[in-house]
Amino acid sequence: MNQSIEEITRAVLEVIQKQSETGFQVPVGVSARHIHLTQEDVEKLFGKGYHLTKKKDLMGGQYACNEQVMIVGLKLRPIANVRILGPCRSKTQVEVSLTDARTLGVPAPVRLSGHIAGSAPINLVGPCGMVQLDEGCIVAARHIHMTPHDAEMAGVKDGDVVSVKFNNDRGTIFNNVAIRVDPSFSLEMHIDTDEANASQIKTGDIGMIVK
Repeated sequence: MNQSIEEITRAVLEVIQKQSETGFQVPVGVSARHIHLTQEDVEKLFGKGYHLTKKKDLMGGQYACNEQVMIVGLKLRPIANVRILGPCRSKTQVEVSLTDARTLGVPAPVRLSGHIAGSAPINLVGPCGMVQLDEGCIVAARHIHMTPHDAEMAGVKDGDVVSVKFNNDRGTIFNNVAIRVDPSFSLEMHIDTDEANASQIKTGDIGMIVK
């Protein structure tokens, strides 16, 4: 056998890589900046007794609202027309990209949705008032929504962290992708606009889970 060390090493690495792939494919959804509001903050921004109106259904009982507001950070360089997602939550949360965070001048940490303790301050401006948040602005950590059946097929469970590989021109592999499992979810990996642009990935592209 006249194989060089380099050829043997390459063959071994290919075997390891193939064994590490679950073969489970995941469609991507690119998540733009958005806001989750409490009912109290809805009324501060849009008026007493106001209720959000639905524009489009999303997964897990969520929906995109017709309502949009402006977000203002420390640099006073606002970003207008940021869409609100319903229904209302127990805490107000603003999700932006790292580019947005730099534009706004806020130190938004990378977090999973709902983990806002100690996150960045932000101000929201609506047609009827303003909401000043001491915390609540985050950069959403990349994650995969899936049903329990999807999780079983992929060999993962809620809270697992995986990598996802894309066989595109950039040959992108996303690490530190959190698995989130719920019967109401539809299978989809969420990345933000910064990640999508840098890797030349668009909504509907397919990745493969790598353990």
